Amino acid sequence: MEIVLLIEKKDYQKIREILLKDEVSSKASIKFKDASMLGKEGYYCYISGTEEQCKKALELTKEVAKKVSEEEEKKVIKEIKEEENKANEGFGAIFG
Repeated sequence: MEIVLLIEKKDYQKIREILLKDEVSSKASIKFKDASMLGKEGYYCYISGTEEQCKKALELTKEVAKKVSEEEEKKVIKEIKEEENKANEGFGAIFG
């Protein structure tokens, strides 16, 4: 399961600590990206994990972060995966 949250800049550190200190949500893959990549203010929080991990993350952050629309979520996930692929290609060139 994959979800994307939008976080205000002032809440970035708070959300990071909440998610990474929780026993369940911290086991998911959690990545923070500057939301300016899609012309927004704040940060995107991309969470990839089990349904339990993602639901726990949503529960923990519901007061501070908001889940983005499905369309925006697809764009953010696509951007993050493209970035990861480029990085992996770079490592391949170094170690290939």
